[in-house]
Amino acid sequence: MKTISFVPFAVYTFVLLISTQAVGAQLISGAGASFPYPLYSKWFSEYRHVDKSVKINYQSIGSGGGIRQFLKGTTDFGASDAPMKDKELAKSKQPILHIPTTMGAVAVTYNIPGVKTSLKLTPDVLAQIFMGKIKTWNDPAIANLNPQVKLPEKQYIVVARRSDGSGTTYIFTDYLSKISSAWKEKIGTGKSVKWPTGLGAKGNEGVTGLVKNNPGAIGYVELTYALSNQLPVVALKNKAGKFVVPSVSSVSAAADGQLKELPSDFRASITNASGQNAYPVAAFTYLLVHQHMPKEKGQKLVQFLKWAMADGQKMAPALMYAPLPKSLIPKVMKKVEGISFK
Repeated sequence: MKTISFVPFAVYTFVLLISTQAVGAQLISGAGASFPYPLYSKWFSEYRHVDKSVKINYQSIGSGGGIRQFLKGTTDFGASDAPMKDKELAKSKQPILHIPTTMGAVAVTYNIPGVKTSLKLTPDVLAQIFMGKIKTWNDPAIANLNPQVKLPEKQYIVVARRSDGSGTTYIFTDYLSKISSAWKEKIGTGKSVKWPTGLGAKGNEGVTGLVKNNPGAIGYVELTYALSNQLPVVALKNKAGKFVVPSVSSVSAAADGQLKELPSDFRASITNASGQNAYPVAAFTYLLVHQHMPKEKGQKLVQFLKWAMADGQKMAPALMYAPLPKSLIPKVMKKVEGISFK
C-alpha cells in the first residue's frame, strides 16, 4: 500500500505565515558614510525586532558614494558626514533633508613600535605631519611635546588616508583648514583632496587596516575603529589650549559650544569648537532623505527615524558615539514629522 504523507494544517499555516512575512517585509536601502557604520549596523539590526515588517539594508561605501547613489535614485536614503553643498542639492528634483543622527570623533591614530601611550600633538604639528613636512617620529617638533615618551630614532612616518570620497576626510580637512593657513591654501577642505603624501585606502575600515599593518603609520578614523582595533589615539591641543583625547564627553562638549549657531537645516561644522573640554575634530553625521517620499517606504522610514531619536540614541555611547543634545531632538523630530508622502 502506498503511504501518503501530509503536513498538518497548523504547521502548514505557520510555515506559510513565516514565508509571507519574509516576502512581505518592506525593503529600504541606503548607502554612504563609513564613519557611523558601527552604530547604524547596530540600529538596523535592533530595529528588526521592533518592526519585523521592514528591513533596512545599508552599504558602507563612503559619504561621496552615498550622495551620488542617493542623487541617482538608486537608494531610498543616503548617509554623509559632510553636509551636501548647495550645488549638490540643486541636482535633486525635490528638497533633501539633512537629519542629524549622532555625533562622533575623528581620532588620529598611529602605530609606533614600542609606543602604546597617547601622544600629544598641536594643530600645527599635526598639519605638518599630514603635509609630509615632518617625516620621522623622533622629529624635535614631536619629541618636545612628548618628553616622557621614548620615540624610535629611525622610524619614518607613513601617512594613511582615504582614497575614496569621504565624509571623514571632509571633517578632518575642514579642521586642518581652520588651524593651518598653509593647509587651507595648498590643499583645502573636501570629501576628496589632493594629498601631498601617504597611502590611500577605502573606508574607515581600510585606513584602520593601513595603520594597524604598517609600523610608523598615522591615520584618521572614526574613534570606534581605533578603539576596536586597540590602536592608541592622539591627544590634540584644542582651541582653549588643552590637550584632549576623543571621547563621548569631549565630542558632546564640542557640540555644546556650537548649538546656538546651528542653522535650521542642521548643515554645520563643529570642528575646532570653543570650550575647555571640547575635542577639536568632532562632527554630526546625517541621514539624507527626500522631503516627499512614496507612502509605504516613507512611513516606515519616518517610524525608524523617530525610534532612532529616542531608543536609538541610548545605544550610541556604548559604541563611542555621542547622543544628540537633548535640546536638539525636538527640532530634528519636527523636521522628520515634516516628511510628506505621495
